[in-house]
Amino acid sequence: MHSRPAPRNQVGILGVAAYLPLGTRKAVYLSSSCNLFIVIYKLTLFRDSILSERSSLPFTLFDHWAECACNPVRPFAILSMQRSGSGWFETLLNNHTNVSSNGEIFSVKERRSNVSSILSTLDRVYNLDWVSSASKNQCSSAVGFKWMLNQGLMEYHKEIVEYFNDRGVSVIFLFRRNLLRRMVSVLANSYDRYAKLLNGMHKSHVHSHEEADKLSSYKPIINSTSLIMDLKQMEKMVLEALEHFSSTRHIILYYEDLIKNRTKLVDVQAFLGLPLMELKSRQIKIHKGLLSEHIKNWDDVNKTLRGTVYESFLHNDYTS
Repeated sequence: MHSRPAPRNQVGILGVAAYLPLGTRKAVYLSSSCNLFIVIYKLTLFRDSILSERSSLPFTLFDHWAECACNPVRPFAILSMQRSGSGWFETLLNNHTNVSSNGEIFSVKERRSNVSSILSTLDRVYNLDWVSSASKNQCSSAVGFKWMLNQGLMEYHKEIVEYFNDRGVSVIFLFRRNLLRRMVSVLANSYDRYAKLLNGMHKSHVHSHEEADKLSSYKPIINSTSLIMDLKQMEKMVLEALEHFSSTRHIILYYEDLIKNRTKLVDVQAFLGLPLMELKSRQIKIHKGLLSEHIKNWDDVNKTLRGTVYESFLHNDYTS
Protein backbone atom coordinates (compact mmCIF):
# COMPACT_ATOMS: atom_id res chain seq x y z
CA MET A 1 0.00 0.00 0.00
CA HIS A 2 1.46 3.29 -1.09
CA SER A 3 1.45 6.33 1.16
CA ARG A 4 -0.48 9.35 -0.05
CA PRO A 5 1.80 11.76 -1.93
CA ALA A 6 2.40 15.13 -0.37
CA PRO A 7 0.58 18.11 -1.88
CA ARG A 8 2.44 19.67 -4.77
CA ASN A 9 3.35 22.82 -2.88
CA GLN A 10 4.65 20.82 0.05
CA VAL A 11 6.93 18.75 -2.17
CA GLY A 12 8.49 21.86 -3.69
CA ILE A 13 9.03 23.56 -0.34
CA LEU A 14 10.38 20.50 1.42
CA GLY A 15 12.63 19.72 -1.52
CA VAL A 16 14.45 23.03 -1.09
CA ALA A 17 14.20 23.17 2.68
CA ALA A 18 15.95 19.80 2.91
CA TYR A 19 19.19 21.57 2.06
CA LEU A 20 18.92 23.83 5.10
CA PRO A 21 20.24 23.15 8.63
CA LEU A 22 17.63 21.88 11.06
CA GLY A 23 17.65 25.08 13.15
CA THR A 24 17.19 27.15 10.03
CA ARG A 25 14.22 25.10 8.92
CA LYS A 26 12.60 25.63 12.28
CA ALA A 27 13.18 29.37 12.08
CA VAL A 28 11.52 29.89 8.70
CA TYR A 29 7.79 30.53 8.81
CA LEU A 30 6.14 29.54 5.53
CA SER A 31 2.62 30.72 4.83
CA SER A 32 0.53 28.62 2.48
CA SER A 33 -0.59 31.84 0.81
CA CYS A 34 2.97 32.61 -0.36
CA ASN A 35 3.71 32.20 -3.99
CA LEU A 36 5.62 28.94 -4.32
CA PHE A 37 8.15 30.39 -6.71
CA ILE A 38 9.04 33.17 -4.26
CA VAL A 39 9.42 30.72 -1.40
CA ILE A 40 11.65 28.36 -3.35
CA TYR A 41 13.70 31.25 -4.71
CA LYS A 42 14.31 32.68 -1.23
CA LEU A 43 15.15 29.29 0.27
CA THR A 44 17.53 28.52 -2.58
CA LEU A 45 19.35 31.80 -2.02
CA PHE A 46 19.33 30.96 1.66
CA ARG A 47 20.91 27.55 1.07
CA ASP A 48 23.54 28.85 -1.34
CA SER A 49 24.54 31.66 1.03
CA ILE A 50 24.93 29.23 3.91
CA LEU A 51 27.10 26.90 1.86
CA SER A 52 29.33 29.73 0.63
CA GLU A 53 29.73 32.19 3.49
CA ARG A 54 27.42 32.08 6.47
CA SER A 55 28.45 35.37 8.05
CA SER A 56 27.32 37.35 4.99
CA LEU A 57 23.81 35.94 5.00
CA PRO A 58 20.87 38.30 5.55
CA PHE A 59 18.38 35.91 7.15
CA THR A 60 14.64 36.15 6.59
CA LEU A 61 11.55 34.79 8.30
CA PHE A 62 7.97 35.73 7.51
CA ASP A 63 5.34 37.91 9.16
CA HIS A 64 2.37 36.33 10.96
CA TRP A 65 -0.23 38.72 9.56
CA ALA A 66 -2.22 37.22 6.67
CA GLU A 67 -1.71 40.30 4.51
CA CYS A 68 2.04 40.21 5.26
CA ALA A 69 2.51 36.47 4.88
CA CYS A 70 5.11 36.77 2.11
CA ASN A 71 6.89 39.72 3.70
CA PRO A 72 10.48 38.87 4.72
CA VAL A 73 11.44 39.93 8.25
CA ARG A 74 15.06 40.38 9.35
CA PRO A 75 15.78 39.75 13.04
CA PHE A 76 18.40 42.07 14.54
CA ALA A 77 19.95 43.13 17.86
CA ILE A 78 21.70 46.39 18.73
CA LEU A 79 24.64 45.57 21.02
CA SER A 80 25.86 48.61 22.91
CA MET A 81 26.76 50.18 26.26
CA GLN A 82 24.72 52.60 28.32
CA ARG A 83 25.02 56.27 27.21
CA SER A 84 26.48 55.41 23.82
CA GLY A 85 23.67 56.82 21.71
CA SER A 86 21.64 53.62 21.46
CA GLY A 87 18.42 55.32 22.61
CA TRP A 88 18.75 58.00 19.93
CA PHE A 89 19.77 55.45 17.32
CA GLU A 90 16.77 53.27 18.12
CA THR A 91 14.38 56.20 17.65
CA LEU A 92 15.90 56.66 14.20
CA LEU A 93 15.31 53.00 13.35
CA ASN A 94 11.76 53.11 14.69
CA ASN A 95 11.12 56.14 12.49
CA HIS A 96 11.24 53.67 9.61
CA THR A 97 7.77 52.46 8.65
CA ASN A 98 8.83 48.82 8.54
CA VAL A 99 11.08 48.53 11.62
CA SER A 100 10.14 47.59 15.17
CA SER A 101 12.96 47.89 17.70
CA ASN A 102 11.57 47.03 21.10
CA GLY A 103 13.88 48.86 23.49
CA GLU A 104 16.15 47.59 26.22
CA ILE A 105 14.23 44.42 27.01
CA PHE A 106 16.97 42.85 29.14
CA SER A 107 16.98 45.77 31.58
CA VAL A 108 14.46 43.57 33.43
CA LYS A 109 16.66 41.26 35.52
CA GLU A 110 14.29 38.30 35.45
CA ARG A 111 14.65 38.06 31.68
CA ARG A 112 18.42 37.60 32.00
CA SER A 113 18.55 35.57 35.23
CA ASN A 114 19.84 32.51 33.36
CA VAL A 115 20.45 31.37 29.81
CA SER A 116 17.04 29.69 29.57
CA SER A 117 15.29 32.96 30.44
CA ILE A 118 17.39 34.78 27.86
CA LEU A 119 16.67 32.32 25.05
CA SER A 120 12.97 32.24 25.92
CA THR A 121 12.83 36.05 25.72
CA LEU A 122 14.65 36.03 22.40
CA ASP A 123 12.13 33.53 21.04
CA ARG A 124 9.26 35.86 21.94
CA VAL A 125 10.90 38.75 20.11
CA TYR A 126 11.94 36.87 16.99
CA ASN A 127 8.75 34.82 16.73
CA LEU A 128 7.07 38.23 16.42
CA ASP A 129 5.14 37.69 19.65
CA TRP A 130 6.58 40.73 21.47
CA VAL A 131 4.24 43.70 21.76
CA SER A 132 5.60 47.14 22.63
CA SER A 133 5.18 50.79 21.69
CA ALA A 134 7.52 50.06 18.76
CA SER A 135 5.00 47.66 17.19
CA LYS A 136 3.77 48.91 13.82
CA ASN A 137 0.52 48.68 11.89
CA GLN A 138 2.57 48.04 8.76
CA CYS A 139 4.20 44.87 7.53
CA SER A 140 7.51 44.43 9.37
CA SER A 141 10.80 44.22 7.48
CA ALA A 142 13.07 44.12 10.54
CA VAL A 143 12.38 43.30 14.19
CA GLY A 144 14.78 43.56 17.10
CA PHE A 145 15.81 45.38 20.26
CA LYS A 146 18.84 46.87 21.99
CA TRP A 147 21.01 44.91 24.40
CA MET A 148 23.61 46.37 26.75
CA LEU A 149 26.85 44.44 27.24
CA ASN A 150 26.35 44.26 31.02
CA GLN A 151 22.91 42.64 30.76
CA GLY A 152 23.91 38.97 30.56
CA LEU A 153 25.23 39.34 27.03
CA MET A 154 28.88 38.73 27.89
CA GLU A 155 28.20 36.14 30.57
CA TYR A 156 26.27 33.86 28.21
CA HIS A 157 27.92 34.93 24.95
CA LYS A 158 28.56 31.38 23.67
CA GLU A 159 24.91 30.36 23.88
CA ILE A 160 23.74 33.70 22.48
CA VAL A 161 26.13 33.55 19.50
CA GLU A 162 24.90 30.04 18.75
CA TYR A 163 21.31 31.27 18.91
CA PHE A 164 22.03 34.30 16.74
CA ASN A 165 23.74 32.21 14.09
CA ASP A 166 21.05 29.53 14.16
CA ARG A 167 18.27 32.10 13.80
CA GLY A 168 20.24 34.39 11.52
CA VAL A 169 20.09 37.42 13.80
CA SER A 170 21.97 40.40 12.37
CA VAL A 171 24.05 42.28 14.95
CA ILE A 172 24.46 46.06 14.99
CA PHE A 173 27.35 47.11 17.23
CA LEU A 174 27.02 50.70 18.42
CA PHE A 175 29.76 52.26 20.53
CA ARG A 176 31.30 55.64 21.27
CA ARG A 177 34.81 56.45 20.16
CA ASN A 178 35.20 59.07 22.89
CA LEU A 179 34.82 57.07 26.10
CA LEU A 180 35.43 60.17 28.23
CA ARG A 181 32.26 61.73 26.85
CA ARG A 182 30.44 58.50 27.59
CA MET A 183 31.73 58.65 31.17
CA VAL A 184 30.39 62.21 31.58
CA SER A 185 26.99 61.10 30.28
CA VAL A 186 26.90 58.05 32.58
CA LEU A 187 27.77 60.10 35.68
CA ALA A 188 25.31 62.88 34.83
CA ASN A 189 22.50 60.41 34.14
CA SER A 190 23.23 58.56 37.39
CA TYR A 191 23.09 61.84 39.32
CA ASP A 192 19.75 62.78 37.80
CA ARG A 193 18.18 59.48 38.86
CA TYR A 194 18.20 60.90 42.37
CA ALA A 195 18.28 64.67 41.79
CA LYS A 196 15.44 64.63 39.21
CA LEU A 197 16.35 68.03 37.81
CA LEU A 198 13.39 68.26 35.44
CA ASN A 199 10.54 69.24 37.77
CA GLY A 200 11.05 66.22 39.98
CA MET A 201 11.25 63.76 37.08
CA HIS A 202 14.19 61.72 35.84
CA LYS A 203 14.71 61.63 32.08
CA SER A 204 17.50 59.80 30.30
CA HIS A 205 16.55 61.41 26.98
CA VAL A 206 14.94 64.77 26.22
CA HIS A 207 13.06 66.44 23.37
CA SER A 208 13.70 70.12 24.02
CA HIS A 209 16.76 72.37 24.25
CA GLU A 210 15.49 73.74 27.57
CA GLU A 211 15.47 70.27 29.12
CA ALA A 212 18.89 69.51 27.64
CA ASP A 213 20.35 72.72 29.09
CA LYS A 214 18.88 71.94 32.49
CA LEU A 215 20.38 68.44 32.61
CA SER A 216 23.76 69.58 31.29
CA SER A 217 23.99 72.22 34.03
CA TYR A 218 25.23 69.47 36.35
CA LYS A 219 28.98 68.96 35.97
CA PRO A 220 30.26 65.66 37.36
CA ILE A 221 33.59 65.24 39.13
CA ILE A 222 35.61 62.48 37.46
CA ASN A 223 37.94 60.35 39.55
CA SER A 224 41.27 61.27 37.93
CA THR A 225 43.14 58.64 39.98
CA SER A 226 41.27 55.71 38.41
CA LEU A 227 40.45 57.45 35.12
CA ILE A 228 42.95 55.67 32.88
CA MET A 229 42.11 52.30 34.41
CA ASP A 230 38.39 52.99 33.94
CA LEU A 231 38.91 53.88 30.28
CA LYS A 232 40.98 50.73 29.72
CA GLN A 233 38.20 48.65 31.26
CA MET A 234 35.62 50.15 28.91
CA GLU A 235 37.89 49.52 25.94
CA LYS A 236 38.43 45.94 27.03
CA MET A 237 34.70 45.27 27.24
CA VAL A 238 34.14 46.63 23.73
CA LEU A 239 37.00 44.53 22.29
CA GLU A 240 35.75 41.40 24.03
CA ALA A 241 32.24 41.93 22.67
CA LEU A 242 33.59 42.34 19.14
CA GLU A 243 35.62 39.17 19.54
CA HIS A 244 32.81 37.11 21.08
CA PHE A 245 30.32 38.02 18.35
CA SER A 246 32.73 38.09 15.40
CA SER A 247 31.13 35.00 13.83
CA THR A 248 27.72 36.68 13.55
CA ARG A 249 26.54 38.72 10.61
CA HIS A 250 27.30 42.21 11.90
CA ILE A 251 28.00 45.87 11.25
CA ILE A 252 30.05 48.16 13.52
CA LEU A 253 28.87 51.73 14.08
CA TYR A 254 30.15 54.59 16.20
CA TYR A 255 27.96 57.33 17.63
CA GLU A 256 30.32 60.11 16.50
CA ASP A 257 30.25 58.83 12.90
CA LEU A 258 26.43 58.80 12.87
CA ILE A 259 26.38 62.38 14.16
CA LYS A 260 28.83 63.66 11.56
CA ASN A 261 27.77 61.54 8.61
CA ARG A 262 24.09 60.68 8.25
CA THR A 263 24.85 58.55 5.18
CA LYS A 264 25.80 55.90 7.74
CA LEU A 265 22.05 55.43 8.20
CA VAL A 266 21.88 54.42 4.55
CA ASP A 267 24.41 51.67 5.33
CA VAL A 268 22.29 50.48 8.24
CA GLN A 269 19.14 50.30 6.13
CA ALA A 270 21.01 48.38 3.44
CA PHE A 271 22.40 46.01 6.08
CA LEU A 272 18.86 45.24 7.27
CA GLY A 273 17.51 44.99 3.73
CA LEU A 274 15.12 47.91 4.21
CA PRO A 275 13.58 50.22 1.63
CA LEU A 276 15.51 53.48 1.93
CA MET A 277 13.88 56.24 3.99
CA GLU A 278 15.01 59.49 5.57
CA LEU A 279 15.17 58.73 9.29
CA LYS A 280 14.53 61.39 11.93
CA SER A 281 14.53 61.60 15.73
CA ARG A 282 12.98 64.09 18.14
CA GLN A 283 15.69 63.51 20.74
CA ILE A 284 17.95 66.45 21.61
CA LYS A 285 21.62 66.00 22.50
CA ILE A 286 22.26 66.86 26.16
CA HIS A 287 26.02 67.51 26.42
CA LYS A 288 26.89 69.75 23.48
CA GLY A 289 30.03 71.72 22.79
CA LEU A 290 33.44 71.50 24.44
CA LEU A 291 33.97 68.71 26.93
CA SER A 292 35.73 71.12 29.29
CA GLU A 293 32.33 72.79 29.86
CA HIS A 294 30.86 69.58 31.28
CA ILE A 295 33.49 68.36 33.77
CA LYS A 296 33.87 70.13 37.09
CA ASN A 297 37.49 69.07 37.70
CA TRP A 298 38.55 69.58 34.10
CA ASP A 299 42.10 70.65 34.99
CA ASP A 300 42.74 67.35 36.83
CA VAL A 301 41.30 65.30 33.96
CA ASN A 302 43.25 67.28 31.37
CA LYS A 303 46.50 66.77 33.30
CA THR A 304 45.85 63.05 33.74
CA LEU A 305 45.22 62.33 30.05
CA ARG A 306 47.84 64.61 28.50
CA GLY A 307 50.59 62.54 26.88
CA THR A 308 48.60 59.30 27.05
CA VAL A 309 46.85 57.27 24.34
CA TYR A 310 43.61 58.88 25.57
CA GLU A 311 44.69 62.48 25.02
CA SER A 312 42.47 62.72 21.92
CA PHE A 313 39.41 62.32 24.17
CA LEU A 314 40.08 65.82 25.51
CA HIS A 315 39.36 67.41 22.17
CA ASN A 316 36.03 68.16 20.54
CA ASP A 317 35.18 65.27 18.25
CA TYR A 318 32.07 66.60 16.53
CA THR A 319 30.53 70.02 16.05
CA SER A 320 26.96 69.59 17.34
